[in-house]
Amino acid sequence: MAQRYVRVQNQEGIIYYGLLQISLDVQVLDAPPWLQGQPTDLNLEPDSYQILAPCSPSKIVAVGKNYADHAAEMGTDVPSEPLIFMKPPTSIIASETEIKYPRQSQRVDYEGELALVIGDRTIDCTPEEAHSKIWGYTIANDVTARDLQKRDGQWTRAKGFDTFCPLGPWIVRELNPGARLQTFLNEDANPVQSACIDQMVFPPDFLVSYISQVMTLQPGDVVLTGTPLGVGQLHVGDRVRVEIEGIGRLENTVTKR
Repeated sequence: MAQRYVRVQNQEGIIYYGLLQISLDVQVLDAPPWLQGQPTDLNLEPDSYQILAPCSPSKIVAVGKNYADHAAEMGTDVPSEPLIFMKPPTSIIASETEIKYPRQSQRVDYEGELALVIGDRTIDCTPEEAHSKIWGYTIANDVTARDLQKRDGQWTRAKGFDTFCPLGPWIVRELNPGARLQTFLNEDANPVQSACIDQMVFPPDFLVSYISQVMTLQPGDVVLTGTPLGVGQLHVGDRVRVEIEGIGRLENTVTKR
């Protein structure tokens, strides 16, 4: 099993980065792992901590319409270059916490995605250099108020509500380029989304390079790489699960805000 890097909070409210063991103990690191955090002698037992989102980025840069089938289902062509937008860090929540359905929207959708975690300050890098800037991989759900996205024209409100970026549950260092991403709703065994991540129009290295030509990416920042075909509506009471082979599963329930 790949090493799983987590961010946790103990019962006293102290936040740590660490390595999740098979026993579910957490071996605490002395700093975030992308800042060369090293193992310490502190070990947290399974009932003594809560898993948080695996990083606390200065920004989340997301990419729209990065799978051709998804662009088609949205009634648009594939962009000629990456279509980027921002989600605020305040939209992040951990796995097993609640997506809050905002009163302003009548249509909230799930969007399962692969997320990249940046490990080094990155500016004006090439795609070849970008590979070494991606520290690891996790799972995201780019929750979107679809009606507000269409009404506003730009996407800040639709993508930016508190709880609209479930992230986690942990980070892995390596990922099969053809890993499958699947999204499930409630108890249905059939996925509503299913695609291999190598079906992206613009691959991760290209995305990081492209974004770095616009803005500096800092260690711990997150890049969402786009969602495949099959986005759909969430309702209060739903449970949504996004799985990526080689990482795990991100699960959240939907409640009224």
